[in-house]
Amino acid sequence: MTNQKITAPVKATTQSFIEIEDIKDEILLFKDFSAAIIIEVGAVNFWLLSTEEQTSTIYAYAGLLNSLSFPVQALILSKKMDISAYIEYLDKKIVHQHNEILKKRLISYQEFIKNIVKKNTVLEKRFFFVIPFSPLELGISGVNAKTLKKEYVISRAKTSLYPKRDNLLRLLAKIGLRATVLQKQELVELFYNLYNPSATGRLLAPVESYTDTILTS
Repeated sequence: MTNQKITAPVKATTQSFIEIEDIKDEILLFKDFSAAIIIEVGAVNFWLLSTEEQTSTIYAYAGLLNSLSFPVQALILSKKMDISAYIEYLDKKIVHQHNEILKKRLISYQEFIKNIVKKNTVLEKRFFFVIPFSPLELGISGVNAKTLKKEYVISRAKTSLYPKRDNLLRLLAKIGLRATVLQKQELVELFYNLYNPSATGRLLAPVESYTDTILTS
């Protein structure tokens, strides 16, 4: 009799551990049929502002938060900055620079940037506002959201989230902060890099070009 190696059946896939059900336009739908819109906000170099400007910025931001009539989540992500594209940009400038004095200065500047990155950990920070949608906002039908159709939930989530999105964008612009609503491509890249952490992150090809195998029980 030959001994056969017993292999355990696959009980779960990676999909089981990811809370995201679907991404439609800028709507992030989760498995419990809650949803969210994510807004990325540009940074302000606070320490370059004067004391009066710093105080004004703090009060303006506090006023923004106090004026909101709906919950939001503030999120900060930090990762090591990838300067390879900038180094390549400087390489091209050096090659096409015919003025020897300027060429030497560009080379010196490039080496200066490389040394800074080697000796110090240069971090890139990204700032986000997350506007949530709860299936309980659907009323009694939202208590058992799993019985609802996904398209219906997304439609109702848009109705609830879009006015909040527009209000927050207006308030951010009022205090001089640049804000962008993340669309499907940016959302996929964001969560791909969160679930697959690397030193500098990774850009993905257009999501429509990918073919996925969906495993079901």
